[in-house]
Amino acid sequence: MVVDKPAGLLCQPGLGTHQQDSLISRLQLACPDLRLVHRLDRDTSGLVLLAKDPGTHRLLGALFAARRVRKLYLADVQGQMGTLSGRIDLPLARLKRQPPTYGIHPDGKACLTLWRRLQLMENSTRLWLCPRTGRSHQLRAHLAALHHPIIGDPIYNPGCAAGGLRLRAMALRFPDPDDPRHPLRVRAPEPAWAHR
Repeated sequence: MVVDKPAGLLCQPGLGTHQQDSLISRLQLACPDLRLVHRLDRDTSGLVLLAKDPGTHRLLGALFAARRVRKLYLADVQGQMGTLSGRIDLPLARLKRQPPTYGIHPDGKACLTLWRRLQLMENSTRLWLCPRTGRSHQLRAHLAALHHPIIGDPIYNPGCAAGGLRLRAMALRFPDPDDPRHPLRVRAPEPAWAHR
C-alpha cells in the first residue's frame, strides 16, 4: 500500500504522550497488520510505502536495503542554483539531539543526493531531488550544506517562515514483489505550494 502523508504528521509514534498520533497509528485502526517500510520526516509530505503482511514487509525492506527503490522529491530552496544539475556526496552525522539536527561530518555516514534544476524563480530554485542513500534529514541537511536550505525548514532554515516545509516525496519506483522483472511506479499529486 502507498499512502500520501500530509506534512506535520509523524510516520510512527514518538516519545511522550504528545507524539502518539501518527500515520501508522491511524492506518492500523482500519488495518492492524500494516507495517511501515520506510519513513518520512514529520514536516515532509508525500508517498510512504507500507506492507500488509510480514513476508511483503521483509521483501520490500530488502529492496530498500539493496537501494533498489528509487525516490523522487520536489523541493523549493533559497537562492538560485547556478548549474542545471549536480550531486551532493557529503557524509552526515547527528550533531544535536533536540531537535534532531544532522550535518556534514568526516566521521558521518556516506550520503549521496542527486539533484536537477526544474525552475529558477526570483529568490529561489525548484529542484528534483533523488536520494541514493536514505539517511535521516539527508535532503534537508545536504541542501543546507550548499547554502541553499529548503524553504520553510524549521531546523535548517529557521529564519524563513513560508507556511511549511517545501519538500514533497513525489514518486516511488520499485520492483513488483509478485514479478520483480516489472517495476511499479507511483506518483503523488503536486503540492499546493508548487502552483504559487
